[in-house]
Amino acid sequence: MPMNRYLRILFVLLLARPLVRLWFGVTVRHQDRLPLKGPAIVLANHNSHLDILAIYSLFPLALIPNIQPAAAADYFLTNRLFAWFATQVVGIIPVIRGGAAAGFDPLADCKEALKQGRILILFPEGTRGEPETLSEIKSGIWYLYRDFPNIPVIPVYLNGLGRAMGKGRWFPIPFFVDIAIGRPLPWLTEKAAFRASIKDALLNLKQKTLLSLPGPQ
Repeated sequence: MPMNRYLRILFVLLLARPLVRLWFGVTVRHQDRLPLKGPAIVLANHNSHLDILAIYSLFPLALIPNIQPAAAADYFLTNRLFAWFATQVVGIIPVIRGGAAAGFDPLADCKEALKQGRILILFPEGTRGEPETLSEIKSGIWYLYRDFPNIPVIPVYLNGLGRAMGKGRWFPIPFFVDIAIGRPLPWLTEKAAFRASIKDALLNLKQKTLLSLPGPQ
């Protein structure tokens, strides 16, 4: 087993799981809907760097080397040490935003990961938004799914992580976190309809998470 596979398992075992399970109060709905083999795509809303850790914590450790999140190259590859940690320990697939305008396929490495049977984590809003507010769904997921229309695409809504450690924060505060996992999304040939179906699925899951959160939302 290559060294980075051990590093990734240790990262989840020693950091992601303890932080998510012990530091936060976490409720998970329909964890059995997560894919246990690839190729598959897990789609989630994005409000915090903790989102990746939370999703990793839901999977068996043995699967971690086969799961990779796509993340912005211009953020995670800013220096050699950060790039090494992001790619070798966290296991991100760097995506160059705006790459299509420069004449190359920014999703090429994501497609290769799916061809190799991996489970891909995508944040279809493209970047972290305001806590618990769903931003516009980008078109990239449609172009990716178009080439793999028969694989399962599973929506996941993460509620609470944006307040626990939102944009601009570097230390998590204890906050109740609720995670809801939906059923596989169907492929739709019309781009706008597919993006709308993703947004509808995530908003529906959000409502389910609100049912168990304490206090007014």
